[in-house]
Amino acid sequence: MSNLTCFLFLLSVTPYAASHSFDFPNITPHENQKIKTSGCGAYISDQGIQVTPENNRHLDNRTAGWATYITPLHLWDKKSKELASFSTHFSFVIDSNNNTDYGDGLTFFLAQNKSMIESDLENYYGGGDIGLPFNSTTNLSTVPFVAVEFDTYYNPSWDATPLDHVGININNLSSVRYGYWWSNITYGKECRASINYDSVSKNLSVSYTNSRDDIDELYYAIDLREVLPEFVIFWFSAATGASFEKNNVRSWTFNSSILHIDKRIDIPPTISPQKIYQNNTLPPSISPDSTKEKKRTGYIVELIAGASVVLALLVIVTIVCWKMRKNMGDEVDEFGSGLEMNNEFTMGVGLRRFSYRELARSTGGFSEKQKLGEGGFGEVYKGFLDELKIYVAVKRVSKNSKQGIKEYAAEVKIISRLRHKNLVQLTGWCHEKGELLLAYEFMENGSLDLHLFNGNSLLAWGTRYKITCGLASALLYLHEDWEQCVLHRDIKSSNVMLDSNFNAKLGDFGLAKLVDHEKGSQTTMLAGTLGYMAPESVVTGKATRESDVFSFGVVALEIACGRKPIVYKAQENQIRLVEWIWELYGNGTLLEGVDPRLGSDYVGEEITRVMILGLWCVHPNPNIRPSM
Repeated sequence: MSNLTCFLFLLSVTPYAASHSFDFPNITPHENQKIKTSGCGAYISDQGIQVTPENNRHLDNRTAGWATYITPLHLWDKKSKELASFSTHFSFVIDSNNNTDYGDGLTFFLAQNKSMIESDLENYYGGGDIGLPFNSTTNLSTVPFVAVEFDTYYNPSWDATPLDHVGININNLSSVRYGYWWSNITYGKECRASINYDSVSKNLSVSYTNSRDDIDELYYAIDLREVLPEFVIFWFSAATGASFEKNNVRSWTFNSSILHIDKRIDIPPTISPQKIYQNNTLPPSISPDSTKEKKRTGYIVELIAGASVVLALLVIVTIVCWKMRKNMGDEVDEFGSGLEMNNEFTMGVGLRRFSYRELARSTGGFSEKQKLGEGGFGEVYKGFLDELKIYVAVKRVSKNSKQGIKEYAAEVKIISRLRHKNLVQLTGWCHEKGELLLAYEFMENGSLDLHLFNGNSLLAWGTRYKITCGLASALLYLHEDWEQCVLHRDIKSSNVMLDSNFNAKLGDFGLAKLVDHEKGSQTTMLAGTLGYMAPESVVTGKATRESDVFSFGVVALEIACGRKPIVYKAQENQIRLVEWIWELYGNGTLLEGVDPRLGSDYVGEEITRVMILGLWCVHPNPNIRPSM
């Protein structure tokens, strides 16, 4: 056997590190031998792992509990640098027993083995802080961990949003990625989650269900070798802080890939044929000369064979890479780096990424019969998603619109992070095959302008008043109640959508901008729609809260008067709606501007209030306009 053959043989028997694999479809006390519970009141029952107590008898003491799998995971090998892939799936219930004051949440952790964590698990009972088993003096940078949190309590010191959310945490209480989570904790609905790590792409992905059984996803690219040591423990933690909730894990599976432990450092660089035989003698049938000749021939054969194998592998890799690049080209196209947009869209986004085929099929191949409308950005189609069993409105951005590309990116990155009953919800997105597509919840009654101006229906005054209040509530949320101030910059009646009950939902965030609450303004290129734009914005190009308020005021007057902001065929003094209503107000005849189709079927006090509010909002001096 030649030196090379011996070496290859030794490589073929390289030791393996055992993979982790277990499946607990219904966790019961039988799993006590594999799962160790600790903390205040944590135990395993016939209903699963009760990570925190089922009742609030410990409420005054604050509770925290942990459930740890007893065998550490060999995550990566220091010599070979090989990294394991893993996946875990679990079902769980967080239940507040109908109490709307609850916290703090459930977390899945990976952390260093045989560390200060284990002692802290025994001694920490503070509650809160997503169940981190550290005391207040612990330096988190010295205790590396990776966690996925199902956070049910807002702590402004580190939480990016006051809403329930799912987050990926790396050595920090603040999440590097998060997505909103409609948890329905007051009713204790069972949820499911999957956490997967791909050691090739270095991608950590999280998928989770919500109260509507929709599936949301998070992604984060990370090389776990740079964060975690070779061996890690993994566990669930939960805390109740000063509020109560039950945290119950009902099922749990875990699988990891096999690591090939590299011990080649212990193998001599060459293996002498003489040492294969005792007494340093060769077999009598083999002479030294013939041995040298055979060795030389063997080397040549092995080199040719090895080169052939390498060449074949290079050909295969080239073909695979070419096909992958071609497929990625379908997705990226002329819109730039699709992968870059994917990474941006998954930051703080709990959306679904659709394939082009799904959205095209849902709209009948973008059939004209399914078209709901069109504008400078492109067309909107009605679609039905078979898998989700829901109707959607699919916006197809025009390929010729460079501004449309910017609006597409802005819409996904902004509206996907907003959650309010009076905002249109973005369901998902797609950029493939040269197409930019957005899928929204479908609004059965279309946009407000169709009812006010196109005769789709005569909106009763009670409905109009409800729409006005709903739009005001949406704008208050954007300007004051969210983590940043959102300037919509294109508030108009065609962007106010109406659901089946004629509730108002503000949509189309393609021109929206995020600004700090302290600033409240954004200098940009001129944007908006003629008739709805504040006069100072036309001059300065600056968008502010006050310019959004101006646009709201125009819509309020449209609702009360049933008129577009500019009607060129009207009498000279009535062409511009705002100027006409100001004139009526100055003459003391304000109600002459009321939509004549309403007749006398309205509440005088309410419609007067709406019209005066509208005039206040469109005051030419922005400093006099009200805040929302």
